[in-house]
Amino acid sequence: MRVANPNGSPESRSTALYEAILRLDNLEECICFFDDLCAVTELRTLEQRYDVASCLLQGKVYSEIRRETGASSATVSRVNRMLNYGTGSVAASVRYDLEHAVPSPDGPDTAQPQE
Repeated sequence: MRVANPNGSPESRSTALYEAILRLDNLEECICFFDDLCAVTELRTLEQRYDVASCLLQGKVYSEIRRETGASSATVSRVNRMLNYGTGSVAASVRYDLEHAVPSPDGPDTAQPQE
């Protein structure tokens, strides 16, 4: 299916991928789906950006984020711009994860989101 670009441009984009993601039932299915669809480096990049977003929303400084995530300063800056000027979707998701995290026995930095 194709729909108009939400950014207002006349270009259309395919929504088939997003519709397929919405049909996934659980975390395991989601992981398998993305393992099949993406290269390992693509997945690690997306995962790292999400982790960087979490660190930024927790108020951590760039040097701490780089040390914890292995992200470059350019990546941290890019994610920070996305959080400040993007649609807000990733920020809302990360905030949800932070609010619903279950404390981990390994300490607060390794808390896992509740399912």
